Amino acid sequence: MSNIFLIGPMGSGKSAVGRQLARSLGLDFHDSDEAIEQRTGVDIPFIFEKEGEAGFRRREEDMIGELAALDDIVLATGGGAILSAVNRRVLGARGTVVYLVATIDQQVARTRHGRERPLLTGRDSREVLSTLMAEREPLYREIADLVVETDARKVSAVSREIIERLGLASAASS
Repeated sequence: MSNIFLIGPMGSGKSAVGRQLARSLGLDFHDSDEAIEQRTGVDIPFIFEKEGEAGFRRREEDMIGELAALDDIVLATGGGAILSAVNRRVLGARGTVVYLVATIDQQVARTRHGRERPLLTGRDSREVLSTLMAEREPLYREIADLVVETDARKVSAVSREIIERLGLASAASS
C-alpha cells in the first residue's frame, strides 16, 4: 500500500473521511493543519494573525513535505495546500491524490459550526468560498488521481467508495 492524500475545499470532509479511511485500511492518519498546531503550540487562526497567510503557507509546505515523506499514511491537507506548486508536486509524487468535492452550499453548511477558519472570519462565507473555489478548483483537478463527491453523503460511504475505486477492498478491515 502507499499513501493516500486528501485534497479539497474546507468543509469537504477531508479530516473525517481521512480518519475513517485510515481506520478501515489500518494506516496512520495525519492532518496537516493539526500537525502544524501540535508543532507550534498555537492554533491556525493565531498563526494567520501573527504571520499572515504567507507565513502559514510556508509552515504548511514544510509540514506537507515532512508528512508526505512517510509511508503508508492517509493525509488530510488544508484546503489551500494545493496553492503551492511544491505541495502539488510532492503530493503527486508520493501517493494517490483524492479530491473530495463539495458544492458551495455544502461547504457553507459544514463550515458554519466548529473550527474557526481564518479565511472566513468576519466575512460573507458564501462569497469567500465561491471565490476560493474558482481559484482552487483547477488545481485540485490538476493533481487528482480520483475525484469523489461528498455532498449529502455519510463519511463511511465516501470512505468505502475511495477504497473500492482504488481497488483496496481486500486491505480494508471494515
